[in-house]
Amino acid sequence: MKAQAPREPPQTEAAPPQPGTDETAQIEAGGLQGDMGWGPGWSVLTQATFIEQFHYAFPSAYEGQNSFGSEAEAEHTFSFSLFLGRRLWEGGELFFDPEFFQGYGLSRTLGIAGFPNGEAVKAGFANLHYNTSRLFIREAFGFGGGKETLEADPRQFAGEEDVDRLVLSVGKFSANDFFDDNDYSHDPRTQFMNWALWESAAWDYPADIVGFSDGAVAEWNTRSSTWHYGIFMEPTESNGAREDYHLGKAHGQILQFDRRYIVGGRSGTTRWFAYWNQAHMGSYAVAAQQQDPEDIILTRSYRSKVGLGSSWNQELTESIGAFLRASWDDGRTESFTFTEVDRSVAGGLSIAGKSWRRPADTAGIAAVVNGLSANQRHYLEEGGTGLILGDGALSYSPEEILEAYYEFRPWHGLEFGPDFQYVRNPGYNSVRGPVSVYAVRAHVEF
Repeated sequence: MKAQAPREPPQTEAAPPQPGTDETAQIEAGGLQGDMGWGPGWSVLTQATFIEQFHYAFPSAYEGQNSFGSEAEAEHTFSFSLFLGRRLWEGGELFFDPEFFQGYGLSRTLGIAGFPNGEAVKAGFANLHYNTSRLFIREAFGFGGGKETLEADPRQFAGEEDVDRLVLSVGKFSANDFFDDNDYSHDPRTQFMNWALWESAAWDYPADIVGFSDGAVAEWNTRSSTWHYGIFMEPTESNGAREDYHLGKAHGQILQFDRRYIVGGRSGTTRWFAYWNQAHMGSYAVAAQQQDPEDIILTRSYRSKVGLGSSWNQELTESIGAFLRASWDDGRTESFTFTEVDRSVAGGLSIAGKSWRRPADTAGIAAVVNGLSANQRHYLEEGGTGLILGDGALSYSPEEILEAYYEFRPWHGLEFGPDFQYVRNPGYNSVRGPVSVYAVRAHVEF
């Protein structure tokens, strides 16, 4: 659904490598810096990702307006990104990311809350569609504590900075560029593709129809921890393309604390966050009382939503890394910008190919269980339609998803491989499915 989520900057305690890869085999993000045709002070990174997905026909007692189609179908998505950076002054950097998207998610990205393609935006485009995904300024203020080396990524230059530092970023970007990171599941272009695995699904993070927003983020970094605070604009309507300029009544805030540690020589990180959104959202309880209960649009007013989440990743062995995610929201107001999930628990393993003599390859397996609040469940049972769900009725059961993938890395900057997802109770409906979704993904950085 989103453009590539940049990796968390390495800390003084070295961030864990891809499990099982030797340092010499580790594949890092491609890019050019310095005087490489652009002149000194420039950063240039690029990527392209192609995903082909399909599923066979599956059992379905009925279908509605927003159902995942029960007939066999295939769709593809494609993205191309250019990440440009320019040093403005000591500590100051400007980033501009023009991107192109093309294609659709299966069933036009409808019908499964934990949707199986993280590159599928909810709009979908038959032809290449241009988007200015990021345009922001980053300013770093050093306060000592020694030096650490940062690698180039789409939101920072390579180089040395103080370990103790305050970093301010202001402009347009994706909220998940800065929050809810995870070493083993945060990039649908190279890791798990399911929405509820690469993101905490109950975080209804502020975003427009293709996943970006204007905002400001402050980060205070020390040797073993980081505090993050962000405030972002909300769209004027659910899944909307335009931002709401009633800033006092429409914005999303999030506070996150990261703690890095080493146990038995193995690195790990825990992340905890709380968020508070305000937007022109509908109420499930009010919708249930009106004459036309399936139309939540008629109930919209400026309301709040609160939620909590956590993320954990841990090196288990030289070749295996594990992760867990859990998230919750109050479920009183409509799912507004991400997906219809009010409770979610996910976990999985990332396994490097060193043991089978493919040290640069990666395999992953993970599972997630998504659930709804009583209010949202009742709304869908009454025939309501939401952000991406609405079968016309509902025989409720938690949505259960398993995903497995393999990434071949034949040389620097190129990855490709198969992905498989098994979905029980798509859209929380026990009389639909299960459905198996197959995919082939190719990703290149150059």
